[in-house]
Amino acid sequence: AQVQESGGGLVQPGGSLRLSCVGSGFTFSAYIMQWYRQAAGKGREFVASITPGGGSTTYVDSVKGRFTISRDNGKNTMYLQMNSLKPDDEAVYYCQRPTGDYWGQGTQVTVSS
Repeated sequence: AQVQESGGGLVQPGGSLRLSCVGSGFTFSAYIMQWYRQAAGKGREFVASITPGGGSTTYVDSVKGRFTISRDNGKNTMYLQMNSLKPDDEAVYYCQRPTGDYWGQGTQVTVSS
C-alpha cells in the first residue's frame, strides 16, 4: 500500500490551495483517511479525517470553517481544500492511512506575502 500527496506550494495569506492524496495498492474506499501537518520545529499535528464513504469528517479546531476534507473513491483520491490560509498553516502536509500506519512523503505548503 502507498499514499502520495501533491498540490502544495506558495500562497499568500488569505489564499487557497487544494491538496490531493492518491492511494494505491489497496482498496481505497474501505479505509478511513487522514491529513496531518508538521510545521518547522514542531510535532506532527492531526488536521482532518474522513470515513471510508465520506459521510463523516473531523477537523482540528484551528482549521474548522476554512478547510474541507473530501474523497473520490472512484479516483482513489482524498482532498484537502484549504481556504483563508494563514501563516500558521505553513507546514508539510501528510496523508495517512491510519490502518497499518501508512504515510506519504508530504507536500510543503508555504503561506507568505
